[in-house]
Amino acid sequence: MSEIQNKETLMNTSPRGGKEGVTTGIVSGVVANMVTVRVNGPVLQGEICYITTGGDRLMAEVIKVIGRDVYVQVFESTRGLKVGAEAEFTGHMLEIQLGPGMLSHNYDGLQNDLDKMDGVFLKRGQYTEPLDNDRLWDFEPLAKEGDKVQASDWLGMVEENHQPLKIMAPFQLKGTAVVKSIVSKGQYKIHDTIAVLTDEQGNDIKVDMVQHWPVKFAMTNYREKPRPFKLLETGVRTIDTFNPIVEGGTGFIPGPFGTGKTVLQHAISKQAEADIVVIAACGERANEVVEIFTEFPELVDPHTGRKLMERTIIIANTSNMPVAAREASVYTAMTMAEYYRSMGLRVLLMADSTSRWAQALREMSNRMEELPGPDAFPMDLGALISNFYGRAGYVYLNNGQVGSVTFLGTVSPAGGNLKEPVTESTKKVARCFYALEQDRADKKRYPAVNPIDSYSKYLEYPEFADYIKEHINEEWIPKVLALKTRMQRGKEIAEQINILGDDGVPVEYHVTFWKSEVIDYVILQQDAFDEVDAVTPLERQEEILNLVTKICDKDDYKFETFLEVIDYFKKLINLCKQMNYSQFKSEQYYDYIKQIKSLLEVKKEK
Repeated sequence: MSEIQNKETLMNTSPRGGKEGVTTGIVSGVVANMVTVRVNGPVLQGEICYITTGGDRLMAEVIKVIGRDVYVQVFESTRGLKVGAEAEFTGHMLEIQLGPGMLSHNYDGLQNDLDKMDGVFLKRGQYTEPLDNDRLWDFEPLAKEGDKVQASDWLGMVEENHQPLKIMAPFQLKGTAVVKSIVSKGQYKIHDTIAVLTDEQGNDIKVDMVQHWPVKFAMTNYREKPRPFKLLETGVRTIDTFNPIVEGGTGFIPGPFGTGKTVLQHAISKQAEADIVVIAACGERANEVVEIFTEFPELVDPHTGRKLMERTIIIANTSNMPVAAREASVYTAMTMAEYYRSMGLRVLLMADSTSRWAQALREMSNRMEELPGPDAFPMDLGALISNFYGRAGYVYLNNGQVGSVTFLGTVSPAGGNLKEPVTESTKKVARCFYALEQDRADKKRYPAVNPIDSYSKYLEYPEFADYIKEHINEEWIPKVLALKTRMQRGKEIAEQINILGDDGVPVEYHVTFWKSEVIDYVILQQDAFDEVDAVTPLERQEEILNLVTKICDKDDYKFETFLEVIDYFKKLINLCKQMNYSQFKSEQYYDYIKQIKSLLEVKKEK
């Protein structure tokens, strides 16, 4: 008999393998980190199992079941794994622990606390507790005995890094339960019982501060999920003014390497009106992840003056880690974001890069010999991306409070090709598209967001238009759309000038082109490393928009030659840029405004 047959015989002596009620199996095939296991009992799609090899227990996830043969993707290196190794199934899916103590922490895709691990490299089979089981938290009850609660209703509150975090009823609670008892205000550990609920069947449920949730299931513990409409202020003009994103909205930033994706992400993370920031470094090169670990803790939160890391969680999986762990990292990050949304908080989730996640899906699909789609990506790539982006959103909770998860992912298309499958599939579901362009980056026009190809579909939402009318003014969106048209016209004229030469087009064409340059230099370009220009509040953006609109709408310019046009608009652009570097409403700021108005009067046709 072979080793597999011997072990199968031993397994089959018990209806559920070696342990009562536990499905077990033996490895019958290994292809990189995809392993085939012959099982002796029922197995769930997505179930977690542990494979024992060389004294290590390797975590794996079921991705395909065919009869008694189960295909699992291993989250660790499978070096040294042999046919005949034993596997034990846990009966639950990949899930994470959610509770106080996650802020300011660095995790991998399986929620191992990287700060607790030894050495430079992660050791195979080593798993850590994601939460501090011994820390005492100052608990304050919000519910009282006799209250009726549903899943995720708030029972109490603790404070972590100046953030009020809610302790909620179990997410898996069915129907309505009654609070039988709840502890008084005091200090408790996360696994201490803080409340006892009685469900509809009369069963008592002990509740502590920790929740468990499978990462690949969206949380639906809210009353309503309307279309998002509330502007998310980021302080980045090319986003807020030209292509706004909303609280609970979705967007993505495709672009080739070196076009400023990381700087733009840092700027948005630091400046956006969000309570919690979750960063998912999915499959990035190790040096880029190290940059995040070293630079992010040094960023100062402009809203509080404290370190931004106090309200940030980083999920890191480098490109040299197994592909399965990459996939887990984005789902883990989204689940954490949904958890904080259930507390009525505004969460910003940044994923860099979803291309690496898609590549992980492609590798596993190829190893399972599935029918390939375009560029060998899975046929259902679009559906997977759509389901993931659909988990973001603006929600009304059961108690009437609101929470949101705003998702911004980056895409790294090979060679900057925006027609490749990941970019195309993401464009179908993301409402905002910020295309970073190599040409703009080479010209040092940062942020290198292409103003022509980029868009925000929220500008078309009636709910968003009503919000802008109420909170800014009703002329905002028409002015933005007019400037977008001018940018398109400026691009067309630039192409004509390149072909025909400066003398080959009328002077009026040069005026139109330089008006588009004013829009570019004054609104779209921004210095992320200047203390003043890095963040532009909405009130200042409104004044800049009005000023640029006034310059562009002025039609009584009088020039004899194109050289006069170039000289005049360069002076105008220089004054506007100096204005952008001046403190808002300072004496210097108003002085530049005065100079700009004087220059506009100079070329007024008499």
